[in-house]
Amino acid sequence: MPDASFIFKTDRLVLRKLSLDDATFILELVNTPGWLKYIGDRNVHSIEDARAYLGNGPLKSYRENGFGLWKVELSGQPIGMCGILKRAELNLPDLGFAFLPAYKGLGYAHEAVAATLSYACEVLRLSKLSAIVQADNARSIALLKNNGFVRVGNFSFPGKEEVLELYETN
Repeated sequence: MPDASFIFKTDRLVLRKLSLDDATFILELVNTPGWLKYIGDRNVHSIEDARAYLGNGPLKSYRENGFGLWKVELSGQPIGMCGILKRAELNLPDLGFAFLPAYKGLGYAHEAVAATLSYACEVLRLSKLSAIVQADNARSIALLKNNGFVRVGNFSFPGKEEVLELYETN
């Protein structure tokens, strides 16, 4: 029987739907220094919090949108997340990604992002995507530019003062 969580694979990685069984991984990922600095504290401080995050985030998105953030695995080991979000505040679905610190700078994010963009176009039939990023997140900005994103302006979530950079695919 095929694995219902399987989304796609690249040369080195497998992307799968997250499940409630991934709570330990999520608890670790969302509390890394990079996540806290560039994405923000999601108040996930226990396994129960991680399950709630999964249920109200990725799992809900799979049901409502047919896509979401997916677990990135290397040899069966979860190393990050990459996928597509649909936010009411943005006109286009947006790309999101985050990796555990031990797996940064090794090309895994680029590989996962490039494959996610192909999947978005070929399977989901999304003609354009956006991405939001903090202006001082040079690594993520370089990754976006290397994958065909161009800066189109600034973005702030309603009621928030933080100004983010808004990118879109051509």
